[in-house]
Amino acid sequence: MANKNTICLWYDGAALEAATFYAATFPDSAVTAVHHAPGDYPSGKQGDILTVEFTVLGIPCLGLNGGPMFSHSEAFSFQVATDNQAETDRLWHTIIDNGGQASACGWCKDKWGLSWQITPRALTAAITHPDKAAARRAFDAMMTMTRIDIALIEAALKG
Repeated sequence: MANKNTICLWYDGAALEAATFYAATFPDSAVTAVHHAPGDYPSGKQGDILTVEFTVLGIPCLGLNGGPMFSHSEAFSFQVATDNQAETDRLWHTIIDNGGQASACGWCKDKWGLSWQITPRALTAAITHPDKAAARRAFDAMMTMTRIDIALIEAALKG
């Protein structure tokens, strides 16, 4: 691991499965190394997969098979900027349809409980629009959505 800063994500034995899923789902993502425990540890035995090095959208990550003591929460999420509705839908449905769970405003969780914000660039532009009334309309529209619908955001922006 050569990076100065790497995101460490805790899993209950599923780090390789999760990393493999992320590598297959997101561009510029890959599993780069799998490391086995050199000895027994509280949640595993010598030889078990202890850590998995991977990237998600170019971001270096380490999956740690630490056991059931800790779980993911919405306090941490990956925010993925999408360029169009097709990309938004593909990522959203890939996460949801593989054991994930929909939430609000473009948020969802994967089957391991990790939160993702699938955020179209059009949404970000709309809710930061210089016309405050237009931005508010787009924001209010977003607040009614689970998966973001770019056409509805753009319609709200226009009034």
